[in-house]
Amino acid sequence: MRLGIRAQLSVVMGALLLLALAPLYVAVDGLTRAITTQIWERHAHALGRAIAGHVGEARLTRAPGSLDGLLRAQLAEGVSAIALYDRTGARQNAAGGEAERGILPGAVTPSRDDSHAVTTPRGPGLVVIVASHAGSVATLLDTEPSATRAAPVVRLVALYMALLGVILLALSYFALTRIIVTPVARIVRAAERVAAGAPTLQVPAPTSRELAELGRALDTMTKQLRSEEEEQRRTIGELRARTTELARAESHVVRSEKLASVGRLAAGLAHEIGNPLTAILSFQELLLDSQHLDEEERSLLVHMKRETERVSRVLGDLLAFARPDRHGIRTSSDADLADSAERRDVCSVAQAVEHAVQLVRPQQSFREVELAMHIPVTLSNVAIGIEQLEQVLVNLLINAADATGVHPRVITIRATETEQRVSVAVEDNGGGIAVEARGRLFEPFFTTKDVGAGTGLGLAVCRGLVEGAGGSIHHEDGTEGARFVVELPEARDF
Repeated sequence: MRLGIRAQLSVVMGALLLLALAPLYVAVDGLTRAITTQIWERHAHALGRAIAGHVGEARLTRAPGSLDGLLRAQLAEGVSAIALYDRTGARQNAAGGEAERGILPGAVTPSRDDSHAVTTPRGPGLVVIVASHAGSVATLLDTEPSATRAAPVVRLVALYMALLGVILLALSYFALTRIIVTPVARIVRAAERVAAGAPTLQVPAPTSRELAELGRALDTMTKQLRSEEEEQRRTIGELRARTTELARAESHVVRSEKLASVGRLAAGLAHEIGNPLTAILSFQELLLDSQHLDEEERSLLVHMKRETERVSRVLGDLLAFARPDRHGIRTSSDADLADSAERRDVCSVAQAVEHAVQLVRPQQSFREVELAMHIPVTLSNVAIGIEQLEQVLVNLLINAADATGVHPRVITIRATETEQRVSVAVEDNGGGIAVEARGRLFEPFFTTKDVGAGTGLGLAVCRGLVEGAGGSIHHEDGTEGARFVVELPEARDF
């Protein structure tokens, strides 16, 4: 998240104050420590000399053995140990704790004052040695860290600097708000009103000359942009209208040409194939009426008649596909759709899949194909004739078999049911559909097969049959190859 101008400038101001006050704080802290340390050392030297003077006067009138009590009497707060040395510098008497006495030197240089810092079990200390004509006196004094001695002064300085920094930041924040942020916010709100549809940029008079010039420049730019926007809208509206008309005309011409081609083909097929099929069906009926057929022959004739009738129905479906009302040129009313829904057939998906597999299994292209079927037992029936669904499935299975070129060659048929719709998916493990061909898969006469290997009508007829039943068919990317999904409405009591 980006910071606002006040926050950014406040951060910069705080950084500058920190850069300015931090060295000052460090200098004050160091100077305070040095001064307090110097004062304490002077105090320690004075105390050591006072103790040495008092003990030195007593040693002139007393025997060395009677001085221990005097030395112990000098031990007080801040004085940890005292030692006496003779004129040669050898230690004679000492008082204090064992550890503290051990810190005092065992011998000193005669007639020489000295002091040095040491570390005691209770913290830092100072040894002060005072020499006299009767001998030297060494005193171990406890000292406090310079940070402890300087802490009150340093805290006072830190508090002053913190208050100064807060006051400066508050003043700078108020000044930035008054001089810069508030006028800029007004300009932003005015720009938002323009974005919402206001014709002009109305900005209150800013407090600074630069912001006033910015407001005037934005107002001029807004008026110019509004004028150009209106002109572009008019131009775009005209272009859209013309583009829509051209696209509609082109689509109508292309659809008309395709349907005309399909119609000519269907008419030719009806003339060239319809009459022979009728004769074949008649001969099959005569043969079935014969009483001289055994069971196997009658079964073969029934199967032949069923497949011949299926060819006849495929030809009828092709003719129906070529009719204009099947492709949106003539719109059906809601009543017509309701009537067609009432006339819909009902079939079992499992039965249609079984029949379709039986039809394609003997074909040469399915000799090495593994068919995997996943059809739930509880699957609802669908609102489509079984012959139409078989034709759709056969077309999809044949295409899938042609697409599987690797071993093992696997085709999977899977059915699912969701929200009053039944989906049947046919998936292969081939190379899939090229991206540039996916948008034209269901166009009549479009095929991805080699020349002469396909007519390009299979998927187009499938779409016509499925959409005629109120369903849909589309292509998806499968786990390995292509996957075609047929969605059909559940069969209900119409």
